[in-house]
Amino acid sequence: MRLLWITENFPPSPGGMANSCDRIVRGLRGAGVDVDVVHLSRRGTAQRVTGVRTVPLTDDPEHTLRLLWTGLAPVIGDYTHIVAFGGTYPLLSAPVYAAWSGLPLITLLRGNDFDTGMFSLRRQPVVLEALRSSAHVCVVAANTAPLVSALAPHTPVTWVANGIDTTEWRILPSERREAQAWRDRHVAPGKRTVGVIGQLKNKKGVRLLLDAVAAGRHDLHVILAGDLEPGIGEFLAAHPEIAYTALPFQDRYQLLSVYAACDLVALPSFYDGLPNVALEAAALGIPLLASDAGGLADLVDDTIGFPFPAGDPHACRAAVHRAANATADQLAVLGAAAERRVLDRFGVAAETEGYLKVLAAVP
Repeated sequence: MRLLWITENFPPSPGGMANSCDRIVRGLRGAGVDVDVVHLSRRGTAQRVTGVRTVPLTDDPEHTLRLLWTGLAPVIGDYTHIVAFGGTYPLLSAPVYAAWSGLPLITLLRGNDFDTGMFSLRRQPVVLEALRSSAHVCVVAANTAPLVSALAPHTPVTWVANGIDTTEWRILPSERREAQAWRDRHVAPGKRTVGVIGQLKNKKGVRLLLDAVAAGRHDLHVILAGDLEPGIGEFLAAHPEIAYTALPFQDRYQLLSVYAACDLVALPSFYDGLPNVALEAAALGIPLLASDAGGLADLVDDTIGFPFPAGDPHACRAAVHRAANATADQLAVLGAAAERRVLDRFGVAAETEGYLKVLAAVP
């Protein structure tokens, strides 16, 4: 089995999508699958390293994608499958390469490709063509599968949840000391910290959460770690009753000291896949205050946190109220259950096995 893997998201590109792509590729390679990655990069220069070819999209992506096929055509027969991992240009090019080569196309649909792509004048035709041209589609949220099937009824769809490798994902004593020192400097005594971590886009529901915090006048300190969506700074300036700290976007391992400073991590998304942040926080034993958007519904319930229906401001306020009034012992129980759930259900081995079964089912 040898895969031609086309993606816009791969290290050194930042963000959760790149981390997920790298994790899945490493899992498949570890299981004995040959994976050749074509990274359609918006910032890198053309280069080849073992198993990865970086192709800059430049200002003329049409020329880039056609030229890429010129280089692939002589060797395309060496592959058994073509995989499109999210992003507009992989979803645009991979179906064409698959048709020209006669190889089966596997589309690994990411949350944003579908949730907003279906309502984009530019991207909707691209996504629909990819779904309908695929031999199989994989989704990261169980409730996305029937939505895909409604649009591409002849394409098999399988839910394969995101995983996390917990072997090195631990908070060190030095990071706990750093976090405690930060709390001593920035958080008033008796306040509970709620972290909102990652690329804080509109879909992430940050304003929904802040409205709930402002309405409840809770003893909460909000940690906003990442790039803030437009308007949040102005909202915070108009609501001095909200205690908060804004931190810059940081890479995954730099965030460990931020996680260590959080009593809870909030994911109030309107729609989503299964964010790495949710798995990372839960794996560290941190309870989640989360909507039931996308894959969050597969992970979060009352056993490990404070769930609420996506987009419901009253339910969000109620969840914030429950979280603010939970005792330290109750949070500890929820956190321990969250850690067990990730270890039991959301490991990398299960994720890799899910993709291996799909690949084996597509000749």
